[in-house]
Amino acid sequence: MFKFFRRIRQNLLSDNKITKYLIYSIGEIVLVVIGILIALQVNNWNEDRKELVIEQQILKQLKVEYQNNLDQLNEKIQMRNEALEASNILLSYIDDPETLDEPTFYYSLVMIIRDPTFDPIKNDIIGTEKLRNIRNDTLVQYLSNWSSEVFQVQELELVYSKYRTEIIYPKYNQLGITRNMFHSLWKDGFSPTEALDKETKTVYSIKSSKKELSFDTILKDVELEGIISQVITFHLLTNRQSETLRDRIYSIQALLDREIDQ
Repeated sequence: MFKFFRRIRQNLLSDNKITKYLIYSIGEIVLVVIGILIALQVNNWNEDRKELVIEQQILKQLKVEYQNNLDQLNEKIQMRNEALEASNILLSYIDDPETLDEPTFYYSLVMIIRDPTFDPIKNDIIGTEKLRNIRNDTLVQYLSNWSSEVFQVQELELVYSKYRTEIIYPKYNQLGITRNMFHSLWKDGFSPTEALDKETKTVYSIKSSKKELSFDTILKDVELEGIISQVITFHLLTNRQSETLRDRIYSIQALLDREIDQ
């Protein structure tokens, strides 16, 4: 091909056709430029296709991760709601001791010492070059803010976990109700909300204490009443933050569904 063009140029020069030679040379340059532009366009198109494939892979990965995060978050919200219900039952027994049902009393005590902590999947996208593959700016903004929003929930959970360890458990031990509480829990079988296997109940025999307990004294304990009220406050605040975080997941999921090729 190059020999062909060179032969044409030589013939034009040998025939002193300078004008035609210049026109031909310009045309040849234009063809070369067009060829280069076409090659660049094809290369850019191929690169765009590769980036789109990578973006789709990332979006599909995020969809799975945020569905798992949503499932776990809903579970933690449910655990706190169960603790709120249990707290209200305990307060009702404190206010009206004659309505006390011993198994329900012990079960409710267990419900408020559980420690619901949200631990979302930590993906390898946020804070890396992969984030640049996502073209939707709103989605990028949500993903970038995710860690700080999760921290606001985890911060409250950490405070409750410490309160549970340092205040609630010692109070149970001081009142002498811990052994009977766990006896009541396991004797008929128990499967917690957060269990991986929710179908199987664990049964175990912890004999009840031989020491006599005075429910009248327990229900009149001012510290216990205050602890239960504090549990309600902790769980209400944390669930409010968790519900806001859940709404954020819904928004992320909607954007992912819009961007993922069906």
